[in-house]
Amino acid sequence: MEFISIITAIHNGLSFNKIYWESLQQYTHHPFELIIIDNVSEDGSAAFFEQRGCRVIRNAANYSYPYCQNQGIHAATSDYLFFLNNDIIVSPQWDKHLIDASKLHELDILSASGIENMGDRKTTQALDRKWKRVKNPLKIFGFGEKNLRLMFRLMYGNWEKFCNKIFAKNGLRVVEGIVGNNVMMTKRAIQIMGPWDETMQSADFDLFMRSKKRSLEHQDIKPCHIVLGAFIHHYNRMTVKYAVKPKPFADKKNLIALSEKWSAKDLEIFHPNNETLRK
Repeated sequence: MEFISIITAIHNGLSFNKIYWESLQQYTHHPFELIIIDNVSEDGSAAFFEQRGCRVIRNAANYSYPYCQNQGIHAATSDYLFFLNNDIIVSPQWDKHLIDASKLHELDILSASGIENMGDRKTTQALDRKWKRVKNPLKIFGFGEKNLRLMFRLMYGNWEKFCNKIFAKNGLRVVEGIVGNNVMMTKRAIQIMGPWDETMQSADFDLFMRSKKRSLEHQDIKPCHIVLGAFIHHYNRMTVKYAVKPKPFADKKNLIALSEKWSAKDLEIFHPNNETLRK
């Protein structure tokens, strides 16, 4: 059995954090350390994780996504690092599926499927439409834990049955792509690719581009793939748009636009399916 490191950056969102922690406890197969990068939460979120034995790194300001992920890399002790959002619910044996797929396909960077990308446009769009039908009428009741759980239950019904059905259909089959709310990287990937690019707030998209470029130019690593039989629910931007009012990033001056790094020609060469995978 492997030991894994899970890295999660937070800025408030206590209701999301409680649900997230519960799902990790219930559905993670391997023993794990949870490293929380707390960006001046004001709702007790840092203390919540500390009280549960997690390692909490308390920043003095709100920092960007890649900056926080790199803090987690320095603190992690495992050869398998999982970069997870706090507004997700993991599925039974999610981590085992990703590691098994990593070994089977010799991949070092992986994501589980989710509402944003199910591997094909038709399935992705159908699931996305269903989630909007569920969440939009309920948003008016706020973002407390009870309402978040209601959204989730109405969306999936029996969660374990839903996830088992997806795994039975797809197993460890993979397609190129990334789902940014959950990314697994091996230590080998970090040694080859380096850490997250701290100039890119859209660091997940940048990571896919970097891995694809590297795979074509050096052939020493494969691009990021999505494991279609593993599924993770994402509340999908609710923490950004509706649940909190985030403080400005302390490192905002270091961030650049995606187009300043990747040209239209780069997208055509390294990300031929970018319209689907960006969705």
